[in-house]
Amino acid sequence: MLQILICVKGKTASTSRPNGRGRPSAPRCRFQDHLATFRSGASTHPEQRGNTVMAANDHKDAGEQTDRPFGTLELVHAFREGPMPTGVTVSHTGRIFVNYPLWGDDVAATVVELRDGEAVPFPDQAWNAGSGDLSKRLVSVQSVVIDPADRLWILDTGSPLFKPTEPGGPKLVCVDLRSDTVVRVITFEPDVAPSTSYLNDVRFDLRKAAEGVAYVTDSSGNGPNAVVVVDLATGQAWRRLDDHPSTKAESPPAYLPIVEGRVFMERPKDGPPKPVLMGVDGIAISADGKRLFYCPLMSRHLYSVSADVLADRSVSEEEVAATVVDEGDKGGSADGLETDDAGRVYITNWEHNAIMRRLPDGTFETFVHAPRLLWPDTMSVTQGHLYVTSNQLHRQADYQNGQDLRRYPYALFRTPIDAGPVRLL
Repeated sequence: MLQILICVKGKTASTSRPNGRGRPSAPRCRFQDHLATFRSGASTHPEQRGNTVMAANDHKDAGEQTDRPFGTLELVHAFREGPMPTGVTVSHTGRIFVNYPLWGDDVAATVVELRDGEAVPFPDQAWNAGSGDLSKRLVSVQSVVIDPADRLWILDTGSPLFKPTEPGGPKLVCVDLRSDTVVRVITFEPDVAPSTSYLNDVRFDLRKAAEGVAYVTDSSGNGPNAVVVVDLATGQAWRRLDDHPSTKAESPPAYLPIVEGRVFMERPKDGPPKPVLMGVDGIAISADGKRLFYCPLMSRHLYSVSADVLADRSVSEEEVAATVVDEGDKGGSADGLETDDAGRVYITNWEHNAIMRRLPDGTFETFVHAPRLLWPDTMSVTQGHLYVTSNQLHRQADYQNGQDLRRYPYALFRTPIDAGPVRLL
């Protein structure tokens, strides 16, 4: 049974296209405690309208349903206007941060904090300015992550619209949440983040080296793909598993991803469809810090590698590759990954509107499944909850013959878990 916290404004809610105008009044909330069918922005079929929520047995003449929700979801925030979000992270004190990459929507601020239901530019509007020194402003942010010391790290791709990067664009920006000020900027040289790079997600182990290390995925659709290791004390960085098979996208005919009943491919308005080739994307650290889990966006396999070997710069690439383990088919294609301190790995599953979970014994299970979970993107674990963004990424015009099929609202959900975050400090 799926329990979902539903926010409604009267009997209907905004279903306008992205960039629609007007701000709806604050919604009221209620729990729908049975199997539900969602229409409009909450539907898996963009041609439907309205916001009626019905129990499955209200459709007695419609035949048996095959898409049964499972698990518990609570709506934390509905994005009823503006750009689509990707990343989310929650601080130790409960502050929520979200980012919007520059993929074609109008983006006033690429990083925001959600305060009382409003998206406030973070750390301030100056850092979100659209011009100036690339190393002193945020260009196009893909991920925001709270580290074990409760600092916010902002991963800037430096690649709006997936364009070639320029020096100063790809970087890690550290914000002290006690003062909300930037205290560190680590820019990446072209040998670490080449012009084709797309730095996607990041995780931290503050026990290693003098001040800890960061692991960053490079999911570039043009390659090469890799895991970038960053020494946080010196700012030095190096690529690992560069162009390794486990970091690269799979492609047809061996791999054919399906989302909303359709093969997921780039489908330009003028031109033939072609495979999406985004590589290593999701990343997470095991509870004991020994293994780094990762997966390409375009693959159904989960991989892991020795974190100790990965971070040891004296070890050869061959020795690093020897520690890679194919953890098996995870039941669908994934975007983001997360772990908890009970040794479990959470895996978004955008092919099935779901979140999967890998247990410590290596088995996989469905943790949450709901039609409303349209392209689960990024997750964040707090004590007792798992947060996840749902952004309809696959409905963008690039994948729909030039037609934008996204419908508001995008959503930030959370679901209860009996564990807390992995904090390697």
